[in-house]
Amino acid sequence: MSVKVTHLVKTFEAQRAVDDVTFEAHKGEVLGFLGPNGAGKTTTMKIITGYLPQSAGKAEVCGFDVSESPMEARARVGYLPEHNPLYRDMYVREYLAFTAGMHGVRNAARRVDEMVERTGLTSHRHKQIGELSKGYRQRVGLAQAMLHDPEVLILDEPTSGLDPNQIIEIRQLIKDLGREKTVILSTHILGEVEAVCDRAIIINKGKLVADAPIQELKQQFTGQSIVTVEFAGPADAGLLKKIKHVQSVQSTGNHTWQLTASAEHDIRADVFAFAVANKLTLLELHKEMYSVEDVFQQLTR
Repeated sequence: MSVKVTHLVKTFEAQRAVDDVTFEAHKGEVLGFLGPNGAGKTTTMKIITGYLPQSAGKAEVCGFDVSESPMEARARVGYLPEHNPLYRDMYVREYLAFTAGMHGVRNAARRVDEMVERTGLTSHRHKQIGELSKGYRQRVGLAQAMLHDPEVLILDEPTSGLDPNQIIEIRQLIKDLGREKTVILSTHILGEVEAVCDRAIIINKGKLVADAPIQELKQQFTGQSIVTVEFAGPADAGLLKKIKHVQSVQSTGNHTWQLTASAEHDIRADVFAFAVANKLTLLELHKEMYSVEDVFQQLTR
């Protein structure tokens, strides 16, 4: 694995910001790192990147302990913090060349041009960073994080301030990067997690409360399957309850019903057979899909 966090703890006086957190992130995956404000996400990322020492536990990057071998670990990480620190009086290309020099990047000029093109900064490369919109400053931050071709990318709110078209472009870039690197993505846009991430972990009040692939996460914590069905005419609630595996029936008006079953049972075929047997015309039949947002609210409410 590229990142391994074991029983990580961080305390600030009486506050336990990170409380015994353990997880791994692997090459070739985009890991969503979720939690409400103050949950400990940013603190955990700062420990992994070596910006903040832990109180207990261990964090490793590509086999290097971030406490014992900080320079080796940092050399393998690209980091875009939530509050993107940039030299606003420098020009975009000048800043990236400066950053490449600090990393000792070979063929720095060519690498800077590659990152400028990949992050969509070509038309802004000769502008001062202070003149750029927040969205384009985010692109500069992402470019500097990727300049030295790190094995691990840690991105804290990377699409903050971008317009919808820019968000789509950056999401696609993150997905592409996730095929060849380890990407840890923190975001408050939960739809972004479903669009980009392979797996998600959720942290709440410093504790890890979930760690699973996206689809498994949505199924694991909901516990039930809900099917919405609409008929052209009235249906009998008592008969609907007799459909195989149906646990409860609720009318939502206008000949529309919600039927609940346990998560492992897909009752749509049985509902269709019921409609045929009772000569009812089906206008709509679909399974309600739980989202990462639903799971997030359940675990952090």
